[in-house]
Amino acid sequence: MPNEPAPEATPGFPDGDDPEAQLSALAAARIAVDVLLDGGVRHVVVSPGSRSAPMAYALAEASAAGRVDLLVRIDERSAGFTALGLALSTGSPAAVLTTSGTAVGNLMPAVMEANHAAVPLIVLSADRPEELRGTGANQTTVQPDLFGDQVRFAADIPAGTSPERAIQTGLSAAAGAFPDLPPGPVQLNLAFRDPLVPSPEEGLPEAVERTRYRVGTEPLVMNLPPAADSLPERRTVVLAGHDAGPVAEAFARAHNLPLLAEPSSNSRFGPNAVGPYRLLLEHFGPSSAQPIERVVLFGRPTLSRPVAALLARDDVESALYQPVPVAWYEPGRRTELPLENLADLADFAGRGTSAWLDTWLLAGSAAQHALDQVVSAEAAATGPSVASLVWKHARGQLLLGSSNGIRDVDLAGVPATDPAATVYANRGLAGIDGTISTATGIALGGRQETTALMGDVTFLHEAGGLLLGAGEEQPDLRIVVLNDSGGAIFGLLEHGGVEEGGRYGDVVERLFGTPHSVDIAALAAAYGVAHSLVSTTAGLAEALARPVQGRSIVEVRTDRRSLRQLHARIKEAVAAAVEGVLASR
Repeated sequence: MPNEPAPEATPGFPDGDDPEAQLSALAAARIAVDVLLDGGVRHVVVSPGSRSAPMAYALAEASAAGRVDLLVRIDERSAGFTALGLALSTGSPAAVLTTSGTAVGNLMPAVMEANHAAVPLIVLSADRPEELRGTGANQTTVQPDLFGDQVRFAADIPAGTSPERAIQTGLSAAAGAFPDLPPGPVQLNLAFRDPLVPSPEEGLPEAVERTRYRVGTEPLVMNLPPAADSLPERRTVVLAGHDAGPVAEAFARAHNLPLLAEPSSNSRFGPNAVGPYRLLLEHFGPSSAQPIERVVLFGRPTLSRPVAALLARDDVESALYQPVPVAWYEPGRRTELPLENLADLADFAGRGTSAWLDTWLLAGSAAQHALDQVVSAEAAATGPSVASLVWKHARGQLLLGSSNGIRDVDLAGVPATDPAATVYANRGLAGIDGTISTATGIALGGRQETTALMGDVTFLHEAGGLLLGAGEEQPDLRIVVLNDSGGAIFGLLEHGGVEEGGRYGDVVERLFGTPHSVDIAALAAAYGVAHSLVSTTAGLAEALARPVQGRSIVEVRTDRRSLRQLHARIKEAVAAAVEGVLASR
């Protein structure tokens, strides 16, 4: 990680400059804002504080002049994830401004996610000047390099000096301009010395209405030329992990190969996509009649153990399409062969026979039908039925929360002929924190209707993200909360077996299930967000058919106690259906 060194100190002058040449706090802040905006920053999320006041005033001036969109959040963690969402949906760097002390530390979760997901998040942390550091001055800690290796670049900018060079370097680093480094977060630690407020003679410029541009975030489809007949026929599958993009779908279609695409790949569509693929993988193992020979990987796979087991198989060769540096693994730490261009990838993958692709598509169709029958037999809403409906109805932008929500979509979401929504998910570190704020940032940045699906624990973890101050812009955001009064995902893992065995009493329920009795309707009312409650798939379908206008919460009540058994029935039904198809091939 590159770091910006501070100038050497000159005796008597803490920042190494002639005192006559020292910039005032407001002058330095105005330079900082100009450089940020010239470098492509269009959104800044501000958390209130005194030491960051010079930046706040300079940003207010720029906002009045119609140059930047300002958002205000009192919780720095929410502010960080809101900026993360803005950067995700716009593709441009978004900044978050905090005062000194614990305020900066609250950004760590968002910075960590931005690091592993390669998101250009600009941290503007205000700080005390050098002469106050280490003196016990209020709200003062060691902020330079606070984020360590989580950022691409960090600069400690002394009070009274121009921040121009450091900010320009930081913007380049955030955009991925450094060799062998992907885009990602940066920290610009700006020290300010009193006075922190404008002089009595200064004031806001005359307000100018900001011209708003909506960045095109519609789902993308691309085409590639058909694979050459000279390529060898191989039993290859295309695996599209998070952020794979439409190139994965185009490659699978061009090479006549089955496409196994996670929901947040933005590749889960088209004629070659197989829906419940993770339940099919064991039927194409080394002892099967048609074992998988090769895997072509696009993006980052994160969701299922069957996929991890496939990539770990010694009898399967795998390659990773990596045209640019990525943030989610260190070179040499994965077993896939990294390939930088599609021509080499084509040579590796070969092309599929009609029999190979048809077998997968027929097995996938049979599996989907069997799954749908099991799910539809349940009178009440379940995780898979909710996920299927949300996936079907989502338009514009869709955020999938971590834990069971995105996995339920991966299991039950039927691939469409063409994509209807751009899909987002915090899969960098797959945490549940900041999900509401991320969705809010995505909705505000994309300026179109946005749906977010999350569990109740994820929702409650950041209920404060619902707080928007008076006058703050309201996104068109519908939050679907699958409320099963606790954490259901652990019951589908080994912990569920421990609970069934009764060896640890109620330990699994208390420590992993984390049961609660929160009234989500009352919580929504407290934040002024519309709320509706449903418990059936019919009720949910009706709620999802309504237009998305402003903020709303659709709470879906379910029971997680029978979830483990439901998944067992799904797996059994799918296995029988797939075996029937394979036996006839």
